[in-house]
Amino acid sequence: MPKFQRHIFTCINERPAGSPRGCCTEKGSADVAEAFKRQLHEAGLRRIVRANKAGCLDQCSRGTTVVVYPEGVWYGGVSVTDVDEIIKRHIIGGEVVDRLVIPDSDLTGRATLTKAGDAERVALKPLALDGPQAPNKTDSE
Repeated sequence: MPKFQRHIFTCINERPAGSPRGCCTEKGSADVAEAFKRQLHEAGLRRIVRANKAGCLDQCSRGTTVVVYPEGVWYGGVSVTDVDEIIKRHIIGGEVVDRLVIPDSDLTGRATLTKAGDAERVALKPLALDGPQAPNKTDSE
């Protein structure tokens, strides 16, 4: 079976009420995760792009957090109304949605280092919508 071209991880972590860090679930992340799954399916991309639910992505103060791999693009403050734009512009078109990006310098994790010591990022490219992973009628039903 061919591998997925992209994975979309949406944080659905839930913290106790009143937690100073907050949590993505109280900011609507479960609805965002379901919107990704539904809209990818409707676009015929369910076997090309995988919508995943994730535990804590450690960006709690930034609202609902979504990360797209293999590019390693992190989005913060994502709402259900942003899902269509992320799918059309980033997932299909290969263009980052800049207004939602969490800059690398603001992420709480560490960058992957190359031998030269520079942060490594996979280049964006549009989805390959032809060939063995092309959507077909059964993918969008």
